[in-house]
Amino acid sequence: MFDFRFFEIYRSSEYMFLILDGILISSSLTLISAGLGFILAFILAALIYWKVTLLNFLSICWIDFIRNTPLIVQLFFVTFALPLIFQYVWPFWAHALLALTINFTGYFGEILRSGFNSTPNNQLEAAYSLNLSKITIFRKIVLPHTLIKMFPSLSSQFIFIFLTTGIISEIGVNDLTHAGLYIDSRTFRTFEIFIVLSILYVALSLLFKTSLEVIFNKTLKKRM
Repeated sequence: MFDFRFFEIYRSSEYMFLILDGILISSSLTLISAGLGFILAFILAALIYWKVTLLNFLSICWIDFIRNTPLIVQLFFVTFALPLIFQYVWPFWAHALLALTINFTGYFGEILRSGFNSTPNNQLEAAYSLNLSKITIFRKIVLPHTLIKMFPSLSSQFIFIFLTTGIISEIGVNDLTHAGLYIDSRTFRTFEIFIVLSILYVALSLLFKTSLEVIFNKTLKKRM
C-alpha cells in the first residue's frame, strides 16, 4: 500500500512559503494580464466591428495568429527572441506577463468580436429608426448585449489560461507549478506534491469563477 507523506510538505516553513508565493505570482500575473488583454482585445474587436480601413484587416490577422499558435511558443518567442531582436533585458516574470497578455488579446478579441456581431438586427434597426448615433448604439445596445451574452465565454477563457500558467515555470518564473517542482526535487514525493497542486488549482479556479460572477452580477448587470 502506498505510504502518503504529506507532512513532508507542510512540516517545512520554506515549502509552505514557496507555495504561498507561487499562488500569489500565478494569480497576480493572470489577473494583470487578463485586465491588459481585455483592454487590447476590446480595441481589436472594436476596430473589426467598425471596419476601420487596414486596421480591421491587421486586427483579424493578429487574433487569428494568436489563436493558432501555442502559448508556450508565444512564451519562448517573447522570452528569448524579442530580447535578441530589440536588445533589452527584462526579468522572467515580465516576459511571462507580456506573453499571457498577448495570448489573452487573441482569445478575448475573438469572443468580443463574435459578441458584437451577434447583436439582434431588430434592436439595431429600432435604434437606427430613432436616429441614434453609431457611438450611442454601440455603447447602449451592442456593448451591453455582448458583455452579458459573452460573459460565460470570457470567464471560461480566463480560467483556462490561468490553468495553463504552469508553463511559465519553464522560463524560471517562481509560480505555483515551479514551487511544486522545486519541493518535489527535494522530497521526492511527486504523488503528494501534484495532489496538492491539483487541489490548489481547483480551489483557485473556483474562487476566480465565483468572484467574477459576483462582480458581474453586482456591477455590470445592474448598470445594463
